[in-house]
Amino acid sequence: MTVVSVQRRGSFLGVVDRFWRKSGYRVTAINSHVDAPAIYVKTQDGFQVSLTVADEGQVHFDVDSPCVRRSEVSHSASAATAFLDPKAEFIPRPNIHSDFWSAETPEVGVTPGR
Repeated sequence: MTVVSVQRRGSFLGVVDRFWRKSGYRVTAINSHVDAPAIYVKTQDGFQVSLTVADEGQVHFDVDSPCVRRSEVSHSASAATAFLDPKAEFIPRPNIHSDFWSAETPEVGVTPGR
């Protein structure tokens, strides 16, 4: 998982915010907390979606579906591909450095992804 530094978390959520708004999602809340910013949206189909940058720059993406009828869900057909350190006692922490997203300097005149 990529580390998103405190200095770049606002920029990261800004990129997501612009994309979601262009996609027709309605922003329902924004948490501008310095250490754990988040954005919450509702899709045109009624899904509630949130993106939070939390402890140590780990990004969490959650989706809640609108009301549906209960149905059986099959077990996964493939094994998980993410590495989990056998010594890890809790949630794995981000450990991949990005020259842009992990930088500890404020973003100045640079657009991510360009």
